[in-house]
Amino acid sequence: MLYIGIDLGTSAVKLLLLDESGAVLNTVSKEYPLSFPHPGWSEQNPEDWRAAVMAGVPELVAGFDATQVAGIGAGGQMHGLVALDADDKVIRPAILWNDGRTSAEVDYLNNEIGKERLSALTANIAFAGFTAPKILWMRKNEPENFARIAKIMLPKDYINYVLTGVHCCDYSDASGMLLLDVKNKRWSAEMLEMCGITEAQMPRLFESYECVGTLKSEIARALGLPESVKVCAGAGDNAAAAIGTGTVGDGACNISLGTSGTIFISSDGFGVDPNNALHAFAHADGHYHLMGCMLSAASCNKWLMEDIFSTTDYSAEQAPIKDEKLGENHVYFLPYLMGERSPINDTDARGTLVGMTMDTTRADITQAVLEGVAFAIRDSLEVARSLGLDIRRSMLCGGGAKSPLWRRIMANVLNIELDLPVTEQGPGMGGAMLAMVCCGAYPSVREACAKLVKVSETVKPEPELTAKYEKRYQAFRQIYPALKGVFPALS
Repeated sequence: MLYIGIDLGTSAVKLLLLDESGAVLNTVSKEYPLSFPHPGWSEQNPEDWRAAVMAGVPELVAGFDATQVAGIGAGGQMHGLVALDADDKVIRPAILWNDGRTSAEVDYLNNEIGKERLSALTANIAFAGFTAPKILWMRKNEPENFARIAKIMLPKDYINYVLTGVHCCDYSDASGMLLLDVKNKRWSAEMLEMCGITEAQMPRLFESYECVGTLKSEIARALGLPESVKVCAGAGDNAAAAIGTGTVGDGACNISLGTSGTIFISSDGFGVDPNNALHAFAHADGHYHLMGCMLSAASCNKWLMEDIFSTTDYSAEQAPIKDEKLGENHVYFLPYLMGERSPINDTDARGTLVGMTMDTTRADITQAVLEGVAFAIRDSLEVARSLGLDIRRSMLCGGGAKSPLWRRIMANVLNIELDLPVTEQGPGMGGAMLAMVCCGAYPSVREACAKLVKVSETVKPEPELTAKYEKRYQAFRQIYPALKGVFPALS
């Protein structure tokens, strides 16, 4: 049988066609626009997601026996507010995960409701990207639109609705809304009331590998697929990517260098960082995980290369960064181009280059950006270590992981071994694997991971270079506290 994985990203949807052995038979990518209507705002039209999926799937299965497609699973960008009216029409553009307009609402939730109360209700505190602050913003600033809300959904769940007609959400994605009682896997009545909404306005909750429905007849005809195709609940992009890299079981770790950067630590049991610097979410395997998320990771390098240096030849820009330069750079970069989430939770933070002199080169700045992202990932790793988690190795995925130089910097800054999966297809791979479990091809998510995920390469830290980066990291740690009071004035 065949399975389709959907990776509903911020800039494009990537579709995968897999067989039961996990072999990728075909891929299709469809881009869509991203809107920034005001500084710090980030929006998309859910209709663009629908159109991209509906156009992409027929291309994906062209030349294959579409009657063999058994299931579809999606991994998608988290936290985005998709508001539907009573006719299931989109009320306004979706407010995305990297939108920073909700600082007042975040302050209200964290300071007036209180972080301790929020953590008790949801296992997390408020961050600007989360969905609940966006709902509060909409209630205050767009009361007419707010009054029309009949259903609140997340991005990939809107696609599942388009496919099946079912309003659904999985626990991993729901964890990032600040509306879910993560420990008990149910909507928090108190949080819903706080936001002025009811449980009737929320989607039905599922485990990621559970079937939410089959294709609507008109959708099946348009896609050229059987109506019997099962659609699983899917997962938030980070949980889906973790499944795709086999990051399941107690203490397993995955680091992603995508548009955003994450460190994802799987856990058999529920646990919360007492300082809430790491998110405590449900995992797509039916268990839980801790996660640190930085808003700008590979996107920092993309910004530098394309917007500042006006080049797409990333390898050429990294070529002058020779062995002798590693651990010796005098330039530092704070990668807070969209503000920052983990572990500092500061929407006012900004990207900053520090330490430049008259002899600073283009290569020095490039190196500083790569190192700055690695240092920021380590900030979250240090929080995990402070909780007693002994992380010696991790999977590494995302577009940034394609750079041998960046992989080496990451391994030495973090001082852990980094494993690269043979097949690195991000959330789409995880979505397809969840669909396999949904359709009974594998009895559990963990067994699917054990069978399908293989390591292609391991990058090991080098003791001498690790020692150099340890000194550089300790210097990096001093920069944000020194500038924290300056950033609000810049905003």
